[in-house]
Amino acid sequence: MSNNKENSRGGQFQLLRTRRFGPLFLTQFLGAFNDNLFKNALVVLITFQSAQWTTLRPEILANLAAGLFILPFFLFSATAGQLADKYDKALLARLTKLLEVGIMIFAIAGFLLHSLVLLLGALFLLGLQSTFFGPVKYAILPQHLQETELIGGNAQIEAGTFVAILVGTLAGGLLAGAGLDPLWIALAGLGVAVVGYAASRGIPPAPAPAPQLVVNPNPFTETWRNIGFARQNRTVFLSILGISWFWLYGALFLAQMPAFGKNILGGSEAVVTLLLAVFTVGIGAGSLLCERMSARTVEIGLVPLGSIGLTVFGLDLALAALALPVPTETLGVGALLTQPGVWRILADLLLLGLFGGFFIVPLYALVQLRSAAEQRARIIAANNILNALFMVVGAGAAAGMLGAGLSIPILFAVAAVCNAAVAIYIYGLVPEFLLRFIAWMLVHAVYRLKQRGVEHIPHEGAALIVCNHVSFVDPVILMGVSPRPIRFVMDHRIFRTPIISFVFRHSRAIPIAPAKEDPEMMERAFAEVSRALDEGELVGIFPEGVITDTGDLYPFRPGVTRILQRNPVPVVPLALQGLWGSFFSRKDGPAMTRPFRRGFFSKIAVVGAPPVSPDQATPEHLQQIVGQLRGDWR
Repeated sequence: MSNNKENSRGGQFQLLRTRRFGPLFLTQFLGAFNDNLFKNALVVLITFQSAQWTTLRPEILANLAAGLFILPFFLFSATAGQLADKYDKALLARLTKLLEVGIMIFAIAGFLLHSLVLLLGALFLLGLQSTFFGPVKYAILPQHLQETELIGGNAQIEAGTFVAILVGTLAGGLLAGAGLDPLWIALAGLGVAVVGYAASRGIPPAPAPAPQLVVNPNPFTETWRNIGFARQNRTVFLSILGISWFWLYGALFLAQMPAFGKNILGGSEAVVTLLLAVFTVGIGAGSLLCERMSARTVEIGLVPLGSIGLTVFGLDLALAALALPVPTETLGVGALLTQPGVWRILADLLLLGLFGGFFIVPLYALVQLRSAAEQRARIIAANNILNALFMVVGAGAAAGMLGAGLSIPILFAVAAVCNAAVAIYIYGLVPEFLLRFIAWMLVHAVYRLKQRGVEHIPHEGAALIVCNHVSFVDPVILMGVSPRPIRFVMDHRIFRTPIISFVFRHSRAIPIAPAKEDPEMMERAFAEVSRALDEGELVGIFPEGVITDTGDLYPFRPGVTRILQRNPVPVVPLALQGLWGSFFSRKDGPAMTRPFRRGFFSKIAVVGAPPVSPDQATPEHLQQIVGQLRGDWR
């Protein structure tokens, strides 16, 4: 593993210089490039030269091609996941690249025989090759990257994939529209496959996590078993559903671009390529921005932000397209850009891609991080299975709606409305996404947050988090830096505070009252804390018992001792800095009465220390540590 500080100095692209990531990135890039070179060239050919190949409508053929490419993911991902858990992933990567070489030779035969059936068969086989490579590329990342590199690695894989889609799409469109013999498409693909195989030979070994695994040849029973592995962790499974929905949504938009460019905008082949380029550049940019916006952590708060953008700009794209006049002639790129409303459509496509990057990268990283290592490839295979199922259903539904007479802009609008419904459903089932979004917005829209030592918060297992209590938003700030949910114990009056009570309720905070005020509530709170720790959760407490009204620490109360007597778990001390004097603090009177008292983007920090063993975690000792962590900056 490389040094984190070194990676930080070199930026997120420092990973590309390492053997543990660079060859994998190049292998993936060339594979995605080749898939899209061939696929887009074929789609453009059958869209603009359909009479030479078939009597089917181009819109139907475009969706058929998209469906054929992703169908193998549904049929063979279960087998691919087993192989990736049983064998060295670097070896599997090389074998899949050899398969790609053979497929491109098959495609050459299709062009020589002028057979659309053979060419669609080659497209299906490229999907099969990608099916076997998919679990390899995602399951290998946690083996070769540190946790702090995981979001950056995923961001670069996603950005690289979509840049490859862009370049492959451009190359395929140019080859299909250049008037050359279509055979050059397959010959170019063969050359790329050979280079991709050479790159794969540089991937370092990635030993199998489950070499004793007996491969189940039945794809149907194994598919169900893999989905069962994914469902063991609710957050992982719902993240997979979110990823699958994104691919349905994105594939639906991408599949319509040739017909959209030709029939709605009145553009040439070059215009179709421009539309695809803008969309994929947006996804690449959004993916790379994820690492900067998430401070190199797996920040799932970006996921709701992404879903909002996907809905808003999907709807606006539909409205912008409906406002365009019916085209009367075929326009090139230059002429089209002078038409009213076209720049709005390009902006919508760019922003759709940008927010798609915000949506997809954290979800992939979350699945990798929270999956059991010995089952990770099969869980990723389950993800690919569901991705494929969603995309096949989406392609079929889109083809059916278009065949029934629905226009492409209305299809986009229907998809955007469905995206909003799916997002609301998922965030209702897993409030963690929405809560992290609120926390992320708070610390980025109101404050500038610095973090030191928060890596001591454990990613699994029970632990008690203790921290000084400065403001009403302390729990929200700590939620934003924790790698997983924290169940906070808080005064029942703060729990019921208007507006932010929504956050506390959905984060499953535990309200507590003093014994002299409500002894039954206090006993229920301690019982719930014990249950949470027994189940391996994080519990957070503010041992002072009150929000400070002086800026100084109040004495830590003995509640922490009572908790540890029943559940002797590690205690992680944290300290908040810079919140004293903010809108949410009690400086100079009641909190939340003087808006913008400190202005926007004021500096705050969360500082952590190594866990303290339960036998040493006395209130006095913990107060001393928290006080030292906080220092003079209140």
